[in-house]
Amino acid sequence: MNAELISLIFFLLLFIVATLYSSVGHGGASGYLALMAFFSFEPDTMRPSALLLNVFVSLIAFMQYYRSGYFQWKLFVPFAVASIPAAFLGGLITVDAGLYKKILGVLLFFPIIKLAGIKFQTEQSIKKIKNYSALIIGAVIGFVSGMIGIGGGIILSPVILLLHWADMKHTAAVSALFIFVNSVAGLAGLFANSFEYKPEMGMMIAIAFAGGLTGSYFGARKFGSELLKKLLATVLLVASVKLLFT
Repeated sequence: MNAELISLIFFLLLFIVATLYSSVGHGGASGYLALMAFFSFEPDTMRPSALLLNVFVSLIAFMQYYRSGYFQWKLFVPFAVASIPAAFLGGLITVDAGLYKKILGVLLFFPIIKLAGIKFQTEQSIKKIKNYSALIIGAVIGFVSGMIGIGGGIILSPVILLLHWADMKHTAAVSALFIFVNSVAGLAGLFANSFEYKPEMGMMIAIAFAGGLTGSYFGARKFGSELLKKLLATVLLVASVKLLFT
């Protein structure tokens, strides 16, 4: 298989990943990282690339959900206050390539569960958020996000739903902005440490941006493809196993 065909397949899959993740209010970093792992990208390229893509896609997703009236500042602020500085600190840390892949392999189980359609919320009334708990949760997720190169929304979403602090749509809206601010903070940490911009990142941003527009529009207003989400969950499972055991 020649290099041009491989690049075409990669960019097509990148568009699909961005579309599906943004449809549920996420930036897609875990999917981008899994995809880059499949195509044998180096960790020092994977982390900044995923965070850059996250910034654009999550912002688009947030704007769509915000315009649809689902965003709540009172739900967002307690998580963000602690997560932003923690994500910056995480971005300063250089992780061994082998350990990086193992941690990423474990974290991929969160989007797998989400995309496979496993429910995190039963029919219970929404409870008032506990700010102290939210600060601790935000700090932990933010630190891991900056260190690995994800926005953290794929971890935050099931936590909010399990604790019954919001419904699906409001959770997606909060997660989208949470991913954006953590990705910016993580990138700031990388810039303060060491960051090398690669020419292919520009094309990746453009394609992910297009996918983000498509997915967030249908996610906020329409109904996403359950079959495609389950297929993506299967792909992520294979990537997770590859990262953990190879």
